[in-house]
Amino acid sequence: MASETAPPLIAAQLNHMLLNFPHLSKVEPKWSGSKEYTGVVDRFTLVISYCLDVIKWDIIFDAEYPLSAPDVIFGPEDETFPQFLVMHGEDPKSPMNRLGDWNSRDPTQLMLLIQELRNQYMSYQRKRVGEVQDDRVKFEISTIAFREGIEMHLSSGVDKPEEVKFAVPLVDTNINKMVPGCPWISPQKIYLQVIYPVEKKYVTTPSAPRLKLVCTSELKTLFSIDDVKLPTWLTGMCMAEYLPPLEGTIEKQILEAVSLIDVRRRFIEALAVQFGRPVEADPIFCRKATFLAASGVFTFLVHFSIATQFPKQQPAIVLQSSQHFNPQGVPIKSLPLTVYPFSPRWEASLMAERICDFLADEALIFKKYCNEQY
Repeated sequence: MASETAPPLIAAQLNHMLLNFPHLSKVEPKWSGSKEYTGVVDRFTLVISYCLDVIKWDIIFDAEYPLSAPDVIFGPEDETFPQFLVMHGEDPKSPMNRLGDWNSRDPTQLMLLIQELRNQYMSYQRKRVGEVQDDRVKFEISTIAFREGIEMHLSSGVDKPEEVKFAVPLVDTNINKMVPGCPWISPQKIYLQVIYPVEKKYVTTPSAPRLKLVCTSELKTLFSIDDVKLPTWLTGMCMAEYLPPLEGTIEKQILEAVSLIDVRRRFIEALAVQFGRPVEADPIFCRKATFLAASGVFTFLVHFSIATQFPKQQPAIVLQSSQHFNPQGVPIKSLPLTVYPFSPRWEASLMAERICDFLADEALIFKKYCNEQY
């Protein structure tokens, strides 16, 4: 596949989407559908994030007619989605209009088409969920209809029971602006995934839904969603009752996570007093720092990995020789060191001092290990 290329007009569409469409998870292996241009790629599968899961749509261009609009093939579970699109074709925002006025020389066309299709897909899934014959699901929809950004999905199949999935965005706060010098381009979000089994018969005591917190990947640099303990879902509870206390807890923990950046920064500054200016350090989140150290003529790097929960959780330390390499030419490193004198109650200066004392002895052990490997 490496030698296969897409026609320039198609490649421009795909590249623009890869760079600018936030809901595109990945593009799966591309292939050629042309008999005459077998080495030319003109179709591929888009993996698009939706409702904290993914949907896959095949995009079919024609290498022999690259000016033509593509065909879109939806997943087998969404066999009624094309009919939904036709029914709403009169809508000015309908993607059908874009296909009719396709401009292959505009590299934004594919991205705009997929965005419009995804918006219509949200409406389609809301309609499907709204038609579910389950009183609890209908009630939940009525209680959270005012909240923006909620995505819904009805999952069904021959071999699996019907389930309704909600992806509920939490905490209406711009987390990006809370971090000075924040490098994140996309807004960071936290969601609650709520999954209800569809109960077509009346149930006196419905079971609690399955709950899971999910966050955007970059947010994990600042805040671990695993540290949030979900409240108990009480009998008879609905999302409108459940969400406010959960959001209050998350907001407090985010504020604490932001305040801990300065705690980690002071620790790195204290290490610099002992080791000298760091060779490398994370200036934004203060999660990593590397120092150059020496034991006699033996020089080595000291890598610190600092958890978001520091100082409750002590840093992991890895030593790396500047003079010893394995047969592949890779510098020899120690295993992560996590057992050494440390207390979260100590001042940063005492932490750094005790670590420095510990490494004075550990360096001799590491030097011996390097010589044996070398």
